[in-house]
Amino acid sequence: MGRITLELDDESIAAAQETGIDLSELLVQALRRRLPNLHASERAEAARKWYEENKEAIDAYNEMIEEDGLFYERRRKRRSTGA
Repeated sequence: MGRITLELDDESIAAAQETGIDLSELLVQALRRRLPNLHASERAEAARKWYEENKEAIDAYNEMIEEDGLFYERRRKRRSTGA
């Protein structure tokens, strides 16, 4: 990991310290928002892991939608038919 020197005003540094903000982590988060391809492989791996951890719930939800449709669709159909 590299090291850099940044200049910040004293008030900003004090406010960050008082609220427990990790300035290094804040900079990484800001860079990730501004540079979408930064750490792309790590992000892809995290997304894959999240999907695998939640696959059962996702599949169950998708099956429910396939069988029953979406709630608002059923409601809209009832309103348009006057039922």
